[in-house]
Amino acid sequence: MMLSEYTRLINERLKKAIECKNSKYKGLYDAMAYSLNAGGKRIRPVLVLEFCRMTGRDFHAAIPAACAIEMLHTYSLIHDDLPCMDNDDLRRGLPTNHKVFGECNAVLAGDALLTEAFYQISSSELADIVKARCIMVLSEAAGLNGMCGGQYLDTNYDDELSEEDIITINTLKTGALLKAACMMGVICAEGTDEQLNAASVFGDNIGRAFQIRDDVLDVVGNSEQLGKSIGSDSKDKKINYMSLYGEEYCLALIEKLTCNAKDAVRQSFSDTSIVFDLADSLAYRKN
Repeated sequence: MMLSEYTRLINERLKKAIECKNSKYKGLYDAMAYSLNAGGKRIRPVLVLEFCRMTGRDFHAAIPAACAIEMLHTYSLIHDDLPCMDNDDLRRGLPTNHKVFGECNAVLAGDALLTEAFYQISSSELADIVKARCIMVLSEAAGLNGMCGGQYLDTNYDDELSEEDIITINTLKTGALLKAACMMGVICAEGTDEQLNAASVFGDNIGRAFQIRDDVLDVVGNSEQLGKSIGSDSKDKKINYMSLYGEEYCLALIEKLTCNAKDAVRQSFSDTSIVFDLADSLAYRKN
């Protein structure tokens, strides 16, 4: 019930944020809205709101930060699908952004969503120190020490990647934003350092588990369930957990990381049932 309410509020706020305000740029607004409103599980914004609630504050305070992280995540998907990256045709069961609006407009839509993400936080009614901390966490998760760094390593991989290299790529490319979502929820609620650290560890572990599950689904899933092309990693012969260790090892590691995530937050938050259920749903998802 709580998750559906979170999703409803997030979707309403996102649609309002990307309403066309200048007809000269309607094509750009359309490209932004196409990917932003295409569905998705809204995992990252839900984590922001739930960690805010768990920390003891009304979760509505964190809605601007929740929308910001979803905008940033959507920008990364648009760019990730481009011909110069993964060159994918499907995303969330729909043609990818560049297939509909062209490469130039897709790049601009991603750039605009990235920039708009920080505007959502900076223009909110959160306290200035809270805005600053959220912006710092989100920008680090998106930049050299986060998604961009991870994407660079993943794009420029070689045949000698070690398990440590794969962990680094997973942590930066996927885990950084999930970790940031959990931390931003605590920051919006002005929680303790202990709670912030617990949220960070939780996000780090579910981030690793999430990417390993992606690797598994890229081999054993199907495009209809996933809503995107499968086999993109295997066709490029990318080295990941599945190619190194196989499905059985990967499933055991996903379970271990999920347990680690739960253990991290047990002592710091009184009501963890929703994030426990969310961690399980991510670990055992089919899409």
